[in-house]
Amino acid sequence: MTRAAQVLHVTQPTLSKQLKALEEELGKTLFLRHAFRIELTEEGQLLRKRAEDLVNMADKITNEFSAMGDLTGGELYFGLAESYQIRFLAQEIKRFKRKYPNLRYHITSGGTEQVIERLDKGLLDFAVIVETPDYKKYNVLEFPERDRWGAVMPKSHPLASKKAVCVDDLIGLPLFVSEQSWNADIPRWAGSKIKGLKPEGFFQLAYNGAIFAKEGLGVLLTLDRLVNTSSESDLAFIPFDPPLENKMYLVWKKYQVFSPVAEKFLSEIQDSFLNRS
Repeated sequence: MTRAAQVLHVTQPTLSKQLKALEEELGKTLFLRHAFRIELTEEGQLLRKRAEDLVNMADKITNEFSAMGDLTGGELYFGLAESYQIRFLAQEIKRFKRKYPNLRYHITSGGTEQVIERLDKGLLDFAVIVETPDYKKYNVLEFPERDRWGAVMPKSHPLASKKAVCVDDLIGLPLFVSEQSWNADIPRWAGSKIKGLKPEGFFQLAYNGAIFAKEGLGVLLTLDRLVNTSSESDLAFIPFDPPLENKMYLVWKKYQVFSPVAEKFLSEIQDSFLNRS
């Protein structure tokens, strides 16, 4: 409390009164007070998250208005799911930045649910997702290619010599996968046999799951080209049989009012993706 008061340039008793008044206003206990420290309650953690969202939104508004008169740049905000197809977006940003050298772009990475939440709150201009979007809520631009599913394991693993793995190959094995994919993608492939599959752990990031797979703790189910499985790597990627693929989408809210630079970027990436198809 003393250090916080110093940062805010107020006295410690004043800060204590302000925190107490905030708790009374909201009708919730926000802080657990101990002899030499305080910690946030669950309600306090929620308030902190909402406050961070408000601060980010205020920064975004300030940046957008500041850039309105700048014909050579502006601010773009993206939320990105994992996919090798992100390279297409990076190429478009690189090309766009050549034309508008003062462009500043902000990247948030996460699963589809995470980036969609930030998009809905107005914290992002665009989200890139690998789940089928809600066409009633969002405008959608499909990426040029598709992501292929498969299993990642050490090259010494018995399955690593196969050309493809089927559901029966994985029954009884410890599996790593993202929780989102376990609920949305794997059931499309495994069907009723999913009851025989055993998730050992859920990983949001494929790289972290690959570390555990490399140690022989399980088989990672993931999209191709998210993990290094080159000839120099100790890991192998074996595609699913029957094949399982995901489309990737750039989405933005319907009736969204864009900043000038966001409108320009959208127009150019739409033209570019149309020419690729």
